[in-house]
Amino acid sequence: MQPVEVKVKMHNKRDNLRKGNAHPKQKPWRTAKPMIDRESAWCLLTEFTQSESLRKHALAVEACMRACARKWGNGSPDAENLWGIVGLIHDFDYERWPSPEDHPYKGNEILQERGYSDEIRRAILSHAEYSGVSRDTPMEKSLFACDELAGFITAVALIKPGKSLAEVDAKSVRKRMKDKAFARKVNRDDIIKGAADLGIDLDEHIAFCIEAMKPIAKELGLDGTAVARPGNDPDKNSVQG
Repeated sequence: MQPVEVKVKMHNKRDNLRKGNAHPKQKPWRTAKPMIDRESAWCLLTEFTQSESLRKHALAVEACMRACARKWGNGSPDAENLWGIVGLIHDFDYERWPSPEDHPYKGNEILQERGYSDEIRRAILSHAEYSGVSRDTPMEKSLFACDELAGFITAVALIKPGKSLAEVDAKSVRKRMKDKAFARKVNRDDIIKGAADLGIDLDEHIAFCIEAMKPIAKELGLDGTAVARPGNDPDKNSVQG
């Protein structure tokens, strides 16, 4: 089993894009397609992502997004499924195309070819700060707010004695956020900005995401039963966008 990777944005790649404008590689939005089911989204993720660690990160963000849908969405099962799918596949192209020149644009092209809706595609593009696509909807804001934070929470859990989410709380996450040497590739400003954009207190949002991840702790390898492995250092995890 590979260590869970810390999810990190890639920055400083603006290319003179203005907020709200599409990247040059992005195709025009089209009429929305019917809802994609979760099984199809999982198959898409596993087709392009072989790393167990990256898959676990996708599951963590999905769990957070489903919780956000129940809080900020319209309360319908379809909305929860939509938000969850966005979280699940937001980085499905990263393993093959990790550079900011390609991610998430390669993924956007694939999603369009496979009939994913404009709503899903736009949300995924918007989570990359350098894409120039603004975050306007609660779903788009939630993805940005959960993405980095889910990775950081994972990193904190991995240094606990039992490597368990049950040992993590908002206070321990905030403490580690102040330690610049810990998970140093994670942009703390993104975590702070994500909560602010949702209009929620940062401690409350951290606790919210921890609770959202707990029901799938076993799938994430963070239920306290995993055997400690050498090299499970959150700072040595790969950088993502």
